[in-house]
Amino acid sequence: MARTTVYLIYLLALPFSYGYNGDSFELECPDECDCHYFRINWVTDCSESNLTSIPYDELSLSVYILDLNGNNITSLQRFPNDIKMRRLQIANNRLTRVDRDAFKGLDYLIDIDLSGNNISYVDPEAFLDSHGLLNVELQDNPLNMIEGPFLMSSTLQYLDISNCNLSIINSQFFDNITSLTTLDLSNNPLISLEGDVFNVLTSLETLKINDCKLNIITGNLFSSLINLKNLEMAGNDLSNINWPEVLGTLTRLEYLNLRKSGLTSLSEDTFSNCTNLVTLILAENELRDLDVAVTLGNSVNHLEVLDLSNCKIKGPISGDAFANATRMKSLYLSGNPLFAPDLQEALAPLPKLEKLFLSNCGLSNLPDNFNVFENLLELDISHNPLVNVFTRLLAPLEKIEYLNMGYSNLSYIGPETFAHMTSLKKLVLSGNDLLSLEAGLFGNLTQLTALELEFCGLKRPINANAFFKNLTYTDLREIKLGGNPLVIPPTGPLFPKQLSQVTVLDLSNCNITSLNPDAFKNTENLTELNLASNQIKAEDESLLFLETLRHLEKINLSNNNLTTIDPQLFVNNPKLHSINLIGNPFICDCKIAEMWDWANMIKGDLDVLIGAKSAEKDIVVKGNKKKKYLYCHYNEAQLRNMTIITNKTVPGRRPFVKPREWTYANRTWAKYVRESGCEPVVKILRPVALIADFFDESHGRNISTPALILAVMALALGLGTVIMTLRLFQKRQVSEMDTENNRKQR
Repeated sequence: MARTTVYLIYLLALPFSYGYNGDSFELECPDECDCHYFRINWVTDCSESNLTSIPYDELSLSVYILDLNGNNITSLQRFPNDIKMRRLQIANNRLTRVDRDAFKGLDYLIDIDLSGNNISYVDPEAFLDSHGLLNVELQDNPLNMIEGPFLMSSTLQYLDISNCNLSIINSQFFDNITSLTTLDLSNNPLISLEGDVFNVLTSLETLKINDCKLNIITGNLFSSLINLKNLEMAGNDLSNINWPEVLGTLTRLEYLNLRKSGLTSLSEDTFSNCTNLVTLILAENELRDLDVAVTLGNSVNHLEVLDLSNCKIKGPISGDAFANATRMKSLYLSGNPLFAPDLQEALAPLPKLEKLFLSNCGLSNLPDNFNVFENLLELDISHNPLVNVFTRLLAPLEKIEYLNMGYSNLSYIGPETFAHMTSLKKLVLSGNDLLSLEAGLFGNLTQLTALELEFCGLKRPINANAFFKNLTYTDLREIKLGGNPLVIPPTGPLFPKQLSQVTVLDLSNCNITSLNPDAFKNTENLTELNLASNQIKAEDESLLFLETLRHLEKINLSNNNLTTIDPQLFVNNPKLHSINLIGNPFICDCKIAEMWDWANMIKGDLDVLIGAKSAEKDIVVKGNKKKKYLYCHYNEAQLRNMTIITNKTVPGRRPFVKPREWTYANRTWAKYVRESGCEPVVKILRPVALIADFFDESHGRNISTPALILAVMALALGLGTVIMTLRLFQKRQVSEMDTENNRKQR
């Protein structure tokens, strides 16, 4: 009787034990894939798995997001009937065409990503069954010339066909996708756009035709785009365009980007009808003789952002250049040869200016009328050959909150330089060969929140003398010291007590090989610590400094020399929710599995391990196609035994359906944990795993009382999991309609 009881308990508990390699397997999941819930949606991540075909027969009908990016899939077949997939990602595969039946029956499809394939043909009716389709990504495919309408979809709002080798857009191209609000045609060799090609797109709000080698645009091209607000035409050759005629009907235009478009001159009525223009980008054009006052005229009364960076303006900017742009809040003049006296006169009419960027302007001195800019909050004077005697000129900027003086050949900054900038919140001094910091330099910056001292040749992190003695800088929360050849002391703290409230610290690329246990004794409030691109090894005491960081939430240890990692290292970091270990030469052993189980079951979220599974940024429109994963590698001896290990069923791990063999050493952590043969070691998992082992060994034996107790514990775990699962699905049913409506509103 006891034996039967244990058997029944084991059958109840076993289904729940097969989820502990990091995934939830209430729903079907193909062998080569990583499956998990993203919020309440079932995600099947088969990306970068060397697939040559889609595992149609292994997919759950409830899959919400299917990620097949980065495989070797060459063709598409029909998906199973009644599948409820919303987002399909097949980017960076080897597809050559999309036929009519490829997506037949995908009634729920909202987003599809087919970018980065070799697709030359797309059937116009390919998405006819997807009645709620909103977004299609086809960029980076060699599409053949399209004759007639391109696609049929009454709901499509976002279409990206950039870099598709299209040389002609015929007049019927958009006839059956008239609901488009965003269209990207960038990086196609169009050369010319003529006639009424956009006439049916009356709902279009954003149009991108960057880098299309355009040199011909007819005057009436945009005449029907009555709702167009954002227009990007950067990277073309538009030197001979009749701009007043082309832009004349775009009365609602708010954002215009003509960056690097071959412009050499602009007439005085270029923007005469663009009376709602808020942002104008003319950067990287050879506007040597630009008369800013004449070009802007009276038509830019609403202009708030003007970018004239790197326009090679050779003449002095006239005093009335910005006279009619009195609402200007952000002005970018970086990369133009400027002189302080001319600049002083031109900026005088801009008392409302909040952001001024003068980087790389050849300035050896600064205008002396900064007292005019009572509202100036951000100033960038970086990459200028500034002398070390401009303290007096900056003194009036008492309200400034952001100051960038980086890469300005400064070797000395006087202790009075920032004495009056008591509102300063972010100071950038990176790229100056400072070597040391003067006593009292940051003394009056009591509201400073961020300090950047990257690549300054500093060997000592920060000298206590740079701050007032016995004063804690409570607002200073972020310090960046990356790229300095720091010499780490073998004992004692790195930073003075004045910085005890710092929460974000960047020590990346500092040639650090180890940190002593008391390195952060004076900065125990750290929540984010960046130690990326150093030389930290997996030695016994290399990470003991973590014991003092009880408030730590994020740590970046990527691209170091770690070969193993133990979850016990983080036992004193209860708030930790993000660990970046990508790029380390990890060896595939059971410590990897322990870390996985710790993140999944103790922390309750695999997202704690960056690169363990697809993140939110990987499942959005125009998302990141090439994800960075956590990898480990087998040595040769391990690889020889892999066939036996990977076909072994381990309680607590999902078994493989088909026999398999490995011939390559690098594995993602997700795949290694499953195939490793490492049993779950997290305490909460032990009852389930032990019951399974016990039953295998108990044939012909009497069942002991401890075994029955263990079985009851497993049953309790199983029942608890059932209750949580039922609640999850109830929540999913209630929220699914709201989620669907939210996605349709994008």
